Amino acid sequence: MAKKKKRSAEFSRGDRVIATNRKAYHDYFIVDTLEAGLVLKGSEIKSIRAGRVNLRDSYVVFRNGEAWLIGSHIAGYDQASYQDHDPRRDRKLLMHKKEIDRWRGRAEQKGFTVVPLKLYLKNNRAKVEIALAKGKRLYDKREAIAKRDAERQLQRTLKKVRW
Repeated sequence: MAKKKKRSAEFSRGDRVIATNRKAYHDYFIVDTLEAGLVLKGSEIKSIRAGRVNLRDSYVVFRNGEAWLIGSHIAGYDQASYQDHDPRRDRKLLMHKKEIDRWRGRAEQKGFTVVPLKLYLKNNRAKVEIALAKGKRLYDKREAIAKRDAERQLQRTLKKVRW
C-alpha cells in the first residue's frame, strides 16, 4: 500500500492556491496574516477558477468601516457576454467588524501596510490571505538575496558531494 503524503494543516484536500504575491515577500517583512473572503461577481469567480489573477501591486485600504482590496487584476471572462466585470475594480473584503478595527489600527502605525499574499479557493469560495507588513529597506533586500544565493550554493555543493 502506498504511503499517503501529509498535507499542511493550512489547506485541506479541496483547497487550491490560484495566485501568490511573490513581490510582497520580497518587499516586506510579514508580521501577521489573516484569511478574508471576497465579494465577487459571477464572471470574476469563473475567471479566478481559470487562474487568471494577478495580485502584484495590490493592497488593502480601510474605508467607512470596511476593508477593500485595491489594484488586483482579475482578467475578463470570455464567455461573460456584455455583463463582463471591470478587471481592476475595487473588491470588498469580508471580515468581522472587530478584525477590521484591529487591522486598521495596526496598519495606521508608521511603516506598516496591509497587502494580499495569496488568493485561493477554499470549499469553492474565493479567499484571500492578507498580511500586515513592514517595508524592507534596500539593504534588507540585498541581505535577503545574498542569504538566498548562499543557501542555493550550499545546496549545490552538497548535491555534488552526495554523488
